[in-house]
Amino acid sequence: MATKDTNTDEIKEEQAQQTVPPAEPVQKNVEENVEASEPAAPKAVVAEEKSPEFSAPLDKVEISADKEARTDDAEARESGEEEQEFIETVVRISRVAKVVKGGRRFSFSTISVVGDGKGRVGVGLGKANEVPGSIQKSFANARRNMISTVIVNGTLPYEVSAKSGAGKVFLKPAAEGTGVIAGGSIRAVVEAAGYRNILSKSLGSNNPVNVLRATVKALESLQSLKDITKLRGRSTEEIFH
Repeated sequence: MATKDTNTDEIKEEQAQQTVPPAEPVQKNVEENVEASEPAAPKAVVAEEKSPEFSAPLDKVEISADKEARTDDAEARESGEEEQEFIETVVRISRVAKVVKGGRRFSFSTISVVGDGKGRVGVGLGKANEVPGSIQKSFANARRNMISTVIVNGTLPYEVSAKSGAGKVFLKPAAEGTGVIAGGSIRAVVEAAGYRNILSKSLGSNNPVNVLRATVKALESLQSLKDITKLRGRSTEEIFH
């Protein structure tokens, strides 16, 4: 009987040990649950907020971006200037000789006209040792000295005359279909300005430089109806009545 009691006691102890879990695993589970309930550790956030990697410092990147923007603006301006077409006419090319101690030195003088055909025109003079260089200089000078004039239905608003040196020109409006009645120097200016019908007469010297400057001076003196009414302080009806 004693053996049976001892066996039963051992069986009960084994069952008790199996039913009651050890203390340490319970504490570990509790700690794991507490950690799960707590917010995410800041280490993960730091890992997410990593700064992007640059191959160059930020200062250099900003400078390069500014340079690219400036180059884009410059290219846009250059393309805009190239898109705007100019009427370029060479009026005369003269060879000039300068006598020096060792002999003669030859150079070329070119006078040309540049206009946009919309009321802007300019005359330029260029000098260089070669013909292409003198032509390019004259075109550049003409672009810098462009003036604005008035065009009414393809002709002048009224008669006008001007004088430059010994050259004097007279310009007169013409009806539609008349065309440009002008000599070589005056024709180059009025066609580049955009006039389709005009009458003209050169009354003084036939020197192309003086004739061109007198023509530009005459076109520059033209005033529109709006400018005249503003200058006189009257309305259009008061001026024509």
